[in-house]
Amino acid sequence: MKAIERRQEISKRLKESQQALSASTLAKELQVSRQIIVGDVALLRAEGMAITATPRGYLMNSQKEDTRFIGRVVCQHTMDRTKAELYAIVDFGGEVLNVSVEHPLYGELSGQLNLNSRHEVDDFMERLDTVQATLLSQLTDGIHLHTIACKDQETFKKIRVALEELDVLYQSE
Repeated sequence: MKAIERRQEISKRLKESQQALSASTLAKELQVSRQIIVGDVALLRAEGMAITATPRGYLMNSQKEDTRFIGRVVCQHTMDRTKAELYAIVDFGGEVLNVSVEHPLYGELSGQLNLNSRHEVDDFMERLDTVQATLLSQLTDGIHLHTIACKDQETFKKIRVALEELDVLYQSE
C-alpha cells in the first residue's frame, strides 16, 4: 500500500469509528510501524483534517454541532486525588474534555482527555502509571483547569458541588 492510500485508509477509518483508534492498532492493521501512523496523522492534520489525539488514540472531530453545555472548573490537588476528581465529574454525567495549566514559559498547555466513564478514567490512571508520566498539574503546584461537557448547566452545577465536597476546587486566598 502506498503512503497516500494508507493515509486515505486512516482517514476513512477515523471517520467511520465512534471510538478512539490507537496508533498501535492502526499500525498492526495496516502492517506498518506505529511511528509511520503517527507521521501519517501529522500529515493529515497539516492538510486540515480535524483529528484529536487522546490518551486512548485518535478521534475524528465531528462536524455536527455539539449542543452540550460546556463549562470550565479550576482545581488544585495532589496527584493522589486525581482519580476521585475525575470520577466525580463522570459520575454526574460529565465528559472531561481536557486539562490545561498556565505555564510561566509556554503559556497555556493543554492535554486532550475525552473521559466520560469510570472505565475510561481507570484506563487513563493505569496508563499514567504504566508510562510513568507526570500530570500537567504537577508543573503548577496542582492548579489546573478542566473543560467539561455535560447535558445542561444544572448538571454542571452538580459536578461543581461534588468537586467542592471533595475539596479539589481551587480557592484563592
